[in-house]
Amino acid sequence: MALIERFRGFNVASALGTRATSDPGRDFLRAPGRTISYGEVDSRSDALAAALAHLGVEPGDRVALVLPACPEFVISMFAVAKLGAITVPLDPRLTPTELQYMLRHSEAVCVVTIERAYGIDYLQLFEDLIVRLPELQYLVTVGEEDLWYDDRIFQYEDLLSAGAGRDYAAPDIEAAKDTFAIVYTSGTTGKPKGVALSHRNLLAVAAGTADALGLTPDDIVVGVGAHHSVFGLGPGILTTLLAGACLIVDDTPDAGTTLDLVEAHRATVHYGVPTAFVGELQEHEKIPRDLSSLRLAMVSGAPVSDDLVARIRDGLCPTVVVAYSLTETSSTLCMSRPDDPPEKRLFTVGRPLPGTEIRVLERDGVELPVESVGEIAVKGPGVMLGYHRQPGETAAAFDAHGFLLTGDLGIVDEDGYIHLVGRRKEVIIRAGFNIYPREVETRLEAHPAVSAAAVVGIPDPLLGEASCACVVPEEGAIVTSQELVEWCRGTLAEAKIPDLVRFLDAFPRTGTGKIRRLELARLIQTESQTA
Repeated sequence: MALIERFRGFNVASALGTRATSDPGRDFLRAPGRTISYGEVDSRSDALAAALAHLGVEPGDRVALVLPACPEFVISMFAVAKLGAITVPLDPRLTPTELQYMLRHSEAVCVVTIERAYGIDYLQLFEDLIVRLPELQYLVTVGEEDLWYDDRIFQYEDLLSAGAGRDYAAPDIEAAKDTFAIVYTSGTTGKPKGVALSHRNLLAVAAGTADALGLTPDDIVVGVGAHHSVFGLGPGILTTLLAGACLIVDDTPDAGTTLDLVEAHRATVHYGVPTAFVGELQEHEKIPRDLSSLRLAMVSGAPVSDDLVARIRDGLCPTVVVAYSLTETSSTLCMSRPDDPPEKRLFTVGRPLPGTEIRVLERDGVELPVESVGEIAVKGPGVMLGYHRQPGETAAAFDAHGFLLTGDLGIVDEDGYIHLVGRRKEVIIRAGFNIYPREVETRLEAHPAVSAAAVVGIPDPLLGEASCACVVPEEGAIVTSQELVEWCRGTLAEAKIPDLVRFLDAFPRTGTGKIRRLELARLIQTESQTA
């Protein structure tokens, strides 16, 4: 039976319970120095759920996870699901300003955080933040420190011990209606939007992805480095769960480390963004590893060239599939399959997952025939409930027929395969990270030496797209590229900081005064090629 049928109607907690009952001793997570079975994840998440319930966490409450990829993230996610509460996964590399905004916007009542990572002292960071977040009642810390004497701050291991063997009230969860997670993504105005995803949203997409990949309990999955992303939650954690497979957990964004993990664990399935595979190809050429265990690679999260797909196939893994993913569709929207014709796997992003309907629309909303270029619109089990606390943005994201407007331009061919050709929305996808230019432009234009700014994407062999800040300085002002980069670093996440800064006397504009972004991008690209 297909997994999408087997787990129909389940919620995240019941899916874990089913797998833990049938395969309690099977490896679920392998992390540096430890292996955790399905049964152990189930029992530990039970203990943490009981402890959180004792603190007062209730159904519908938001619990933020500010953690790198680690077993504690996975266990905490399932504990929150068992309480009927809502997981808010946040990138631990966010700046304090961004973190504060998302915690305030989500009204998180509890945060589970790492104590130290990436050179950041999160204990100190939250000591500063907690007084500015009135809804935040509890902080749970993962680590070894024992420095807190605050009745709102607990160590993760202490809560596991306190909750072991204790009962808690299991809520009645409606999988199709109840929110499982709020995943933040940048908005076109620069402010992050919280995408509310139900239990059904993520489980349906996870099951459909597992079925399309042919994932089995014998598979060992590697390459899921960002658990806080929708890809990490869905195809990463939940797809592995539903298939009964094993997930290699590692937060080291290093090509050599990933290849070492493939060799050491005999990994069979490799997920990754294009940037990761480019780095691994380079590393493998320098120091070859035994990658013979790999049967399948799935590339997702950013535009991928036909040439890169061919290079991955020839240099790393015999079968390569490509997935088209959006946060608003619970990750995988469509994907190629291992048994697709080679030319379809090379030149398309595959076909929609089961139950997902795609239309290609003209600018006026009229549906176009096959082989026509237009905006991709989608309806299906993975499409979000909406944007948290933003009904206006939610309404604007759908057409009159209930289809989500993706902002991406594409073609559906005669065989039902999707070809992506561009994006209608002004978004730059840099190494799998969405950058909305207006957010960066607003920061640049706040600098006293900047008269106007426009941020555009240009092709980059490693990043997919690099971001270039085009700046018109104030008359007579003196400012350097490095000054503007450091200015952005003060409030923006690292991935949003421009890769390049170019100074211009003026921008090319339309008759109505709008910046001609495509012309500007071509100008910068030509300049870079001739430099």
